[in-house]
Amino acid sequence: MTDINQVQNDIIDEFSILGEDRESTIFYIMELGNQLGEFPEEDKIEENIIKGCQSKVWLTTSDEDGKVHFYADSNTDITKGLISLLIRVLSGRKPQEILDADLYFIDKIGMGNIIGSQRSNGLAAMIKQMKLFALAYQSKLNV
Repeated sequence: MTDINQVQNDIIDEFSILGEDRESTIFYIMELGNQLGEFPEEDKIEENIIKGCQSKVWLTTSDEDGKVHFYADSNTDITKGLISLLIRVLSGRKPQEILDADLYFIDKIGMGNIIGSQRSNGLAAMIKQMKLFALAYQSKLNV
């Protein structure tokens, strides 16, 4: 599996093709959200909603062979695209890799300028929740 930094660099390269075209960038983010797998309706419950997001974002996890796998959905296309980027970088990793990850791609692709402050807060909440899940799995491994 490609390491976290290589995945981030790939994302930076993809977004660099779009240049400064904000509209194309937003459209691309929404397209990425459409590539997320199906999210079970029965998992769209209150306890799976990420707190701090303006939109509804449902996030669940599983662990296989000591690696954390994330599954998500959102009620808005752009937010679904944002969580899909995070899943692309963090899913299928060992908990410590997730905890240690420096998610520099967010700044490098100018995400803050693209999504505005409200969604930036939501993005931070998504990252926090994913790292909390990783911490919980890490704790289970160390028992």
